Amino acid sequence: MTPKAEQPDKEAGTQKSEDQNWLQRLSKSNDFVHEHTSIKKEIPFWLSYYRTLISSDILHQDVLPFLQEQLSLQELKSIIPVQEIIFTKEPKEIIQNLMRGFLALQKDEQDEECLLINIANSKFRDVSISMMESSAVGPQVGFIEELDTNINLIRKRLPVPELLVIEMKVGELSKTNVAVIYMDGIADPENVNTVVQRINDVQYDHIQDSSYLSSMIEDNTNSLFPQSISTERVDRVAAGLTEGKIIIAVDGSPNLVLVPVTIIESLIAMEDYSYSWIIGNFFRLLRIVALYISCFASPLYVAIMTYHYELIPAPLLETLVGSRVNVPFPPFLEALILEIMIEMVKEAGIRLPYKIGQSLGVVGGIVIGQAVVEAGLTSNVLLILVGLGTLASYTAPVYKFSNTVRFIKFPVIFLSLWFGLFGVYLGYQFTIVHLLRLTSLGRPYLSMFPIRTTSFQDLWFRLPFSKQQENPTSLRPQKKRKATGNRENPEPVNDFYE
Repeated sequence: MTPKAEQPDKEAGTQKSEDQNWLQRLSKSNDFVHEHTSIKKEIPFWLSYYRTLISSDILHQDVLPFLQEQLSLQELKSIIPVQEIIFTKEPKEIIQNLMRGFLALQKDEQDEECLLINIANSKFRDVSISMMESSAVGPQVGFIEELDTNINLIRKRLPVPELLVIEMKVGELSKTNVAVIYMDGIADPENVNTVVQRINDVQYDHIQDSSYLSSMIEDNTNSLFPQSISTERVDRVAAGLTEGKIIIAVDGSPNLVLVPVTIIESLIAMEDYSYSWIIGNFFRLLRIVALYISCFASPLYVAIMTYHYELIPAPLLETLVGSRVNVPFPPFLEALILEIMIEMVKEAGIRLPYKIGQSLGVVGGIVIGQAVVEAGLTSNVLLILVGLGTLASYTAPVYKFSNTVRFIKFPVIFLSLWFGLFGVYLGYQFTIVHLLRLTSLGRPYLSMFPIRTTSFQDLWFRLPFSKQQENPTSLRPQKKRKATGNRENPEPVNDFYE
């Protein structure tokens, strides 16, 4: 029993010894610098840092000129013009901060105490427009890969003390900075606690992007439908916060995650609010119709051309049959080949350099499509339907959701081959049942059920701003109402000239 009892103590002692020898441990890397330096020979200091992580300009302009022999580390802390300075003797804290771009300053090489000075190199790309969610009108600012800059962009939109940020580190090796952002007094505390708990429960070596984290904390990780919205748009994040949503921001990722969400929110574009409510509703309805076209256009063609010729009017049937006279494949194989070919063109356009990929998407689609028809491998009618379905899939403002729409058609095509129109109906019903059971952070993903009056204010149908009086009840916000007055009964205003 004694050796077993002593084993944990021995391991703990070994770990403590490794932490104490932090200098020896870090010096194994060639980009780690540990040097004896001074401004004058009689003023020695020991500097330790990773040269690939620090800014040499900050080191030479804001740190070295202030090093004086007669000053202690605590006194240096008060005069060095750097915002983040830590005085510590904990080896684990020293290692963690050196890996973040800090400088460890010691007056003697054998001292345990040191001053940690943040001189990290913070060069990131400038704030630019959103690449994945472009819009014709409205705000164009998008997030970047730097976490503090992203929080700054949000605070400029919502400059109130109720905007709270919870920071944590995730990833056994990457130690990625993650921020949970919400509006105090609006967001449901249960939702906030659930998000924080799920993030803390994540056990993974490296978190490189917000998509890693969102896929790990979703209610159903096996579902095709994303139960969160990944966005680069500042206005979408700000609007979500005011409704009671929780935002997850990951350092190194320009995409922020919104939870909880509903399926219809993946079809809402922020530029809809820049138009009148009638025009905005027209575009929203157009995207919902496009969703059905993208999922069921090709399966309906396969089902009708295989089993249900009698459903086609005679003039149209003659055209369809004539277009397939020289096609050697059955409708199922014809549709499958063309759909896969279109997906390959789209995927190649994404992977190639921007200018080449743009040309491939336009020219490749036209040339290949025309060549396939002339070769008699497919019909003109199917080419039109597949092209229409492809265009319809691009109308979804959220890219991850459009990928789901692109995939759904393939299993439905197989069902239409086996069961005809009944197979298309089965695919549709299976999708609806799955959506009814799906939740986002415990909230219904298909917001149509149960029916709530707030769903008809700004979800399936958008009312004028003066009629949008309440926040969505599905989020269980603490603040129910979002408007305090209306045009019919405005608040009294003092007249400047009275």
